[in-house]
Amino acid sequence: EDSARIFAGCGEGEGRGARRKRSLCMPVRSQIAPTMKFCKHYTAYVRGLQPGSSCVEFKRLKKLLKKCQQQHRIERYASGCEIADLLQAQASASASARASCGSSGSCECDVAFFPLLMSEVVAVSGYFNSRAQHLFRLHLASGFQKYLLRLRYKYYGNHWSMIEEGKKLVSYMSMNVLAIRKILKKYDKIHYSKKGRAFKTWLQAAHVELLQSPWLIELIAFQFNLKNSNASLPEFCTECSYDFEGSKPTISCTLTDSVKLETDLTCSICLEMVFDPVCLKCGHIFCYGCACSAASTPIVLGLKAADKHAKCPLCRQTRVYSDAVHLTELATLISTRCKDYWDERLQREKAERIRQIKEYWDNQSRAVLGI
Repeated sequence: EDSARIFAGCGEGEGRGARRKRSLCMPVRSQIAPTMKFCKHYTAYVRGLQPGSSCVEFKRLKKLLKKCQQQHRIERYASGCEIADLLQAQASASASARASCGSSGSCECDVAFFPLLMSEVVAVSGYFNSRAQHLFRLHLASGFQKYLLRLRYKYYGNHWSMIEEGKKLVSYMSMNVLAIRKILKKYDKIHYSKKGRAFKTWLQAAHVELLQSPWLIELIAFQFNLKNSNASLPEFCTECSYDFEGSKPTISCTLTDSVKLETDLTCSICLEMVFDPVCLKCGHIFCYGCACSAASTPIVLGLKAADKHAKCPLCRQTRVYSDAVHLTELATLISTRCKDYWDERLQREKAERIRQIKEYWDNQSRAVLGI
């Protein structure tokens, strides 16, 4: 079956040795051309980034897979190749390729490939989150703090500069997501495996998958809020939309043709559209009051006081509450577009929070008095 896949397109009149020789020395250009184009485009994009920016070392990972591919070809046809063909193939493969993959058939390049890619994904995710937090810190600052931040970062605080920074962040996210998907797809293609798909699933379980970032949702909502304040402002992500009227409220964004993000805004605890939303470390979004209830912590103490063993109601993962992100821009978007719903929920939440606060302090007073 492997031979049938690799020899597809070879002339039927060619001999067996000639077919092997051509498959070893002449890769199919139509299959690698898209990756080559993306590699050049991504390399040019990385060169234009600010010094110190984190990125996926796409070219380095691709070279590692290429060495592994050469060695696999040698091992696959060594038993049936003619001596001349085998010597020619061995001459084209470097010594580093022989060190990367063992002769036993098990791929040892995994030892270098996946840890390297994992470290780069973590660095890219951290860099994107820090820049997005910095943007919203400048946007939400007021009074003397805003004046100090403008002086420190030479930031003028107008909407145009915020839109320009939003464009850079969305482009940064899109390019790195594409680079990760393409390099994992290439890995599966070379090794005839599904380890690349399994690695993407593992990234989601480890809470470092780039599209899980709550700051990406905040950026999308931030764009809509800017448009509400000034309709003449341009968009930094053109294919974004939201639907708050249907049975399933969502907010979605198409970063590229193959990278799409759609987030369900239904709280799985109260089964209503999220109110005062928070995003847990696992990427699931809940109402703030519902999240406190799920973590068995009073609202007056907040999610920071949640037990580290408290589990997410959906994925049942622990240690997800202490790093929860309050989605301020998303809350602003929902409150301006669904005023009736927001006002009605606000009255209910106020009554519930007053009840919980009163109950909490009553219990504290009894504990102090020993009653």
